[in-house]
Amino acid sequence: MLIDFFYALRDARLPVTLKEFLTLLEALRQHVAFGSLDAFYYLARTTLVKDEKYYDRFDQVFGHHFQGKSLTLDDLQTEIPEDWLRKQVEKFLSEEEKRQLEAMGWDKLMDTLRERLAEQHERHQGGNKWIGTGGTSPFGAYGYNPAGIRIGQNESRHRRAVKVWDKREFRNFDDSVELGTRNIKVALRRLREFARDGAEDVLDLDATIAATARNAGMLDLRMTRELHNAVKVLVLFDVGGSMDDHIKVVEELFSAVKTEFKHLEYYYFHNCVYETVWKDNHRRQSSSLSTWDLIHTFGADYKLILVGDATMSPYEITYPGGSVEHMNPEPGETWLRRLLEHFRHAAWLNPVAEQAWDYTPSLRMLRQLMENRMYPLTLEGIDQAMRALKKSGIAAPSV
Repeated sequence: MLIDFFYALRDARLPVTLKEFLTLLEALRQHVAFGSLDAFYYLARTTLVKDEKYYDRFDQVFGHHFQGKSLTLDDLQTEIPEDWLRKQVEKFLSEEEKRQLEAMGWDKLMDTLRERLAEQHERHQGGNKWIGTGGTSPFGAYGYNPAGIRIGQNESRHRRAVKVWDKREFRNFDDSVELGTRNIKVALRRLREFARDGAEDVLDLDATIAATARNAGMLDLRMTRELHNAVKVLVLFDVGGSMDDHIKVVEELFSAVKTEFKHLEYYYFHNCVYETVWKDNHRRQSSSLSTWDLIHTFGADYKLILVGDATMSPYEITYPGGSVEHMNPEPGETWLRRLLEHFRHAAWLNPVAEQAWDYTPSLRMLRQLMENRMYPLTLEGIDQAMRALKKSGIAAPSV
């Protein structure tokens, strides 16, 4: 079985060597992982994968080969019986019925959820009050409500939930995607600021020719420092949820920026930037970075690029506790303003078609917070964003 797994990884073009495979076998012989598929997963990933950009492909091969199950939900303060949440029916309402429903408002929504959890003792289906399935209640799964809390549904349908009870698993972008990245790289090159530094170990051909001519033909080599792109870039990627629709184009962008900029840092966030960002979606709960630390670590000379569809509940931007995933102490707009105050040169790239921007309230709000520095994630949009960042930036050092 393990030999087949090794070949499956190679077939998926993961750079797994025989030496690494033998290391895995030795670790198993020493009982480093025993009797647990989860323990074997982490051991195999540690020994076989040497670059985080391959984590997603490894997960896909592992899950297919070993038929791995999804991780369990996080421990919740109030446990809801699983059979209450099992999908029984999907109810689709007419447009007229949808218009008749009104969002509760944030405070009333959260207070009502607490009341339902205290009062409800059995499963409900198809109603408009209790936690259940297939109805118009603000709480539950596979129904419809303009602004509710999604409980027990494995994926988004109407993208109107203001909070999601269930654990969500996001995946890292794969920077090996090459299809379509060439033109993106050309657009990104607008943001070049060249400078020479380091040791003088590069042949200066023009200076060598001139010096040799002045030396009556005797070769006089002249060296210079290497010329490279000195611009510093910090990219924050929105990941998961509605961004799943845009994975291909964002991975192409991710692949392009990693090869185009020498001084590049990147982190992930979900929907709106809050008090933490993270580098690895598999360890985002245990290995995140404080947004304050992000601000204090990277200087104001970094160009900040945010990549996301800006599509979410407006509560996520304006309310404490409005995050779809956690009870954030401060609203998203507070953290975005802090970032923009520190990183004076910033732009937002949005994969949603520009003609649809006016129809999403949260997108209009974030565009306003960005002072209209939001651009479509197209070749023309990237070109405009890079021109704007360079125009507003500090003059490049002289070459």
